[in-house]
Amino acid sequence: MIDDNRPELEDQSPTRDGITRRDLLAGAAGAVGGAVLAGLPALAAAQQGAKAGAKGAAKAAATDVANPLPPIPDDPTKVLGTPTAPVGTRSRFFTAVRSPTGQVTGTSLTPLQDLTGTITPADLHFERHHGGIPQIDPARHSLMIHGLVDHPAIFSVDDIKRFPQVTRLHFVECSGNGRSVYREPKPECTPQQVAGMTSNSEWTGVPVRTLFEEVGVKPDAKWFLAEGSDSSVLTRSIPIEKAYDDALIVWAQNGEPLQPAQGYPLRLLLPGFEGNSNVKWVRRLELGTKPWMTRWETSKYTDPLPGGKARIFSFELDAKSIITSPAFPKTITKGWWPVSGIAWSGRGTITRVEVSTDSGASWTDATMHGPPQRKAHVRFTHMWEWDGRETTLLSRATDDTGYVQPTRTELVKVRGIGTDYHFNQIYGWVVKDDGRVFYHGET
Repeated sequence: MIDDNRPELEDQSPTRDGITRRDLLAGAAGAVGGAVLAGLPALAAAQQGAKAGAKGAAKAAATDVANPLPPIPDDPTKVLGTPTAPVGTRSRFFTAVRSPTGQVTGTSLTPLQDLTGTITPADLHFERHHGGIPQIDPARHSLMIHGLVDHPAIFSVDDIKRFPQVTRLHFVECSGNGRSVYREPKPECTPQQVAGMTSNSEWTGVPVRTLFEEVGVKPDAKWFLAEGSDSSVLTRSIPIEKAYDDALIVWAQNGEPLQPAQGYPLRLLLPGFEGNSNVKWVRRLELGTKPWMTRWETSKYTDPLPGGKARIFSFELDAKSIITSPAFPKTITKGWWPVSGIAWSGRGTITRVEVSTDSGASWTDATMHGPPQRKAHVRFTHMWEWDGRETTLLSRATDDTGYVQPTRTELVKVRGIGTDYHFNQIYGWVVKDDGRVFYHGET
């Protein structure tokens, strides 16, 4: 039997300073439970509405009697524009949405093909949930740090914000990103469906190192356990070296507080590590001598390999890239086109992105925009003149460790077709002679 070592709220065993674990967690846990119960009707309504789909939502907005959209004039210089509003909105002609929606346990993918640059809008950041989105009052939320420390402590959200803060640009990627097209490549897949479980944001928070220095970590501590406040109580064991490297407790994303779906009011951010280890709604960090072997790192997030073996604690995400335009369902015409996309690596910085416009017969260095960012998306572009003949567009990334993104054939040879996480094969797009573009996964 697997013992995931999750503390129960009724556990009253004393901590080293005499305070019971129930005493330490009662405030935060009670607040989470009350907030969730109070928010259930609204949550259910939101989920029901989400099931109608993006098209239904757009139609409803356009026909809202209380707030009708103004007509589009033939000449906007002849008509007075609309007034200012408390919160800005996107143009009605930009209709990018996450998909699918309405799932309490599941994913909702970022529309990569609709975005430019590298920053993902917070409301389009991909989602992966195991028990829905908890509704949390930040005034009643706290972060407990205990275990092998000199001074166990409970920090309020305001306490966390009083520590010296940092702001950094990093991507987050679900370790299952790309699973469906790895196993069964299909032509009618958009970049969103191929690799939409990655997003890139500016994050603001406090280094975990700073918090550990505040509580005094004992020399024999080698791992820490991070626990979330959602109904699944997701818990992951993290090597302590990551805490002293670049781990953060963040409260802001792209210049504003975290959105509930992204961990409001606090989340753990582990740059370059698989997404599930970046525990959202984090409420507890416990220091120990070895990994806890929770159900999230035994029954899940452990990667089967050929020969009856498996990878465990394979945190770091390898170099990867995807062309986001042109891509399915776009149709192009003869002439010049920008072949554009994003690349990223959890092991460091992308140093090179190559593009092939002749099905892999030759490769050309693409232009990478902006200064190199460590463990963050980089935008690349290659200008291409299409002559009307069928071809396949490919991209491959190299990071500063010297690692080169592999083909699907190479990855299958090493990991097997049944591997479950860390898919970073080269993606392709077939351009038919009539200009239609389809996904090509057999690289």
